[in-house]
Amino acid sequence: MDLREAIYHYCRYQERCHAEVRNKLYELGATTPEVNEMMAELIEHGLLNEERFARAIARGKFRMKQWGRKKILQQLKQKQISEYCIKKAMTEIDEDEYEAVMRKLTTQKWNELKGEKNQPTKKMKTMRYMLQKGYESDMVMEMIKELSAEIK
Repeated sequence: MDLREAIYHYCRYQERCHAEVRNKLYELGATTPEVNEMMAELIEHGLLNEERFARAIARGKFRMKQWGRKKILQQLKQKQISEYCIKKAMTEIDEDEYEAVMRKLTTQKWNELKGEKNQPTKKMKTMRYMLQKGYESDMVMEMIKELSAEIK
């Protein structure tokens, strides 16, 4: 399989960011001029689109893994996505759906810790879990306050 076939197959398989494709081309032994030429060709043929990639990542990580905005943002930055594409990707997350998922996850974790007698420890464990999932601390704190108020 030649370089062109290999990279076309690589890009058709799933959405890729520019950095992934560039790295793959170098792995396949392409020279810098070949890499630049192939990148331009892939973009021209619509096989490589960073905005489309960013939107797919944001949708997928939120819907499938139920990650919060902060973790998704971190993932996109790690993939060297431009600020413009990151902003566009974040519009894929519906505010109402985001809050509903956050409420569900917080409530699940809270109920999971029902054996925890110490209220501050329970709050901290729930908070840590939600922060690790990438949710905003102020929103999580508000939700935990609501949950602890329901118990009292």
